[in-house]
Amino acid sequence: MADIKSLDDLKSAVGSAPAAVEAAPRAPVRDKLGRSYATGKRKDAVARVWVKPGSGKVVVNGKEMAVYFARPVLQMILKQPFTVANVEGQFDVYATVAGGGLSGQAGAVKHGISKALQLYEPSLRPALKAAGFLTRDSRVVERKKYGKPKARRSFQFSKR
Repeated sequence: MADIKSLDDLKSAVGSAPAAVEAAPRAPVRDKLGRSYATGKRKDAVARVWVKPGSGKVVVNGKEMAVYFARPVLQMILKQPFTVANVEGQFDVYATVAGGGLSGQAGAVKHGISKALQLYEPSLRPALKAAGFLTRDSRVVERKKYGKPKARRSFQFSKR
């Protein structure tokens, strides 16, 4: 190996190495039926989500979105990825979700929709990533500790 005693020597030694390889553009990931599949998670809920071009119909566990998620807030959560990506009414969604409560399930379906959209159309990824929809929300319920009634709750103190 050559003696490297200055920064110029180091630059000339490294300069002969190939330049950094540019990342290849992402390719769409679709199955033979033209759908993209992704798994979304939130709290204890896990959602399997399929996205394909369509009229904007959302089916969760065999029911329409308005029937399964009756609260308007939960419906709004499910529509957020489409709004951010500017593709409202362009994709049909079929999802199965299990575990947790309704709020966690809505978050899991939203996470799955976001991941499936960016797999179907990679150009939507920057908008979804900037909104934070591709990151799994890792907050979960803290476990109960022994000797305590709940995770942190202590028994009532009595001086006498």
